[in-house]
Amino acid sequence: MPIIDSQVHAYAANTPERPWNTTPNWPDSVNGEEMVAAMDSVGVDGAIFVNAFSMYQYDSSFAEEVQRAHPGKFGLVKPVDPSDPAVADVIADWKKTPGTVGLRVRLTHGLERAADDPSLDVILHEAVRHNFPINLLSWGKLDVGAALIDRHPNVQFVLDHLGLLQPHDPPAPPEPWADLPKVLDLAKRPNAVIKVSGACTLSREPFPFPDIWDPLARVFDAWGMDRCLWGTDWTRAHAVVNYEQAVEPFRLTDRLSDSDRAMLMGGACAKIYGWAPES
Repeated sequence: MPIIDSQVHAYAANTPERPWNTTPNWPDSVNGEEMVAAMDSVGVDGAIFVNAFSMYQYDSSFAEEVQRAHPGKFGLVKPVDPSDPAVADVIADWKKTPGTVGLRVRLTHGLERAADDPSLDVILHEAVRHNFPINLLSWGKLDVGAALIDRHPNVQFVLDHLGLLQPHDPPAPPEPWADLPKVLDLAKRPNAVIKVSGACTLSREPFPFPDIWDPLARVFDAWGMDRCLWGTDWTRAHAVVNYEQAVEPFRLTDRLSDSDRAMLMGGACAKIYGWAPES
């Protein structure tokens, strides 16, 4: 079973030709070649490349360039803008773009929208039409996320980052798993799966982060391993863990059987996105 990272962000250096929208505390550059090199160094076969919103907002042209250069390594997910009156056309064009596997909806970072917002209804209707899973960022707003999932039972949702607020800088918050009961309740929704992405950033202990495994075991029990998609959320996690540190705890732990590891680190991701890396 190939190892698939369910979320990475690559981007070019900040230049006048391709300027960033904001400047997060990420490396100066993690372009396609650098991302592939990081993956290859630890045996990750492919990744779901989510457009780096901090830098490029809704412009996915860089992600498309990377996919063309490395077509067997990346499936592409695009954030879509609910305020765009042409969003249905944007999604239709995205479906025609090589390597595309999904869309992303963000309910965070000042994007205040209710679950019954008509603009979200448009996006989710088009997602079903074009057979795109919806990657849902709703950390800190799990109640709104749950209501949106319930409102659209025919949409395949992929809950980003365990549904939990994760730090951009160390240390982890005092109670990083405080919203875990809400995350476990979300497992009752059959039209949702969960990304176990960025989990190492929630650790309050040094590498290999042994304190993540008890709460993760509750996630695995509630959701089922075939609905859990491991990922690093690198480079967002850069200031907390490097790429190797985000991968190796899952490869080496004795808390996972070989079959569970294969499902968590690739099988579930391939099933949801209908995509697998090519050699």
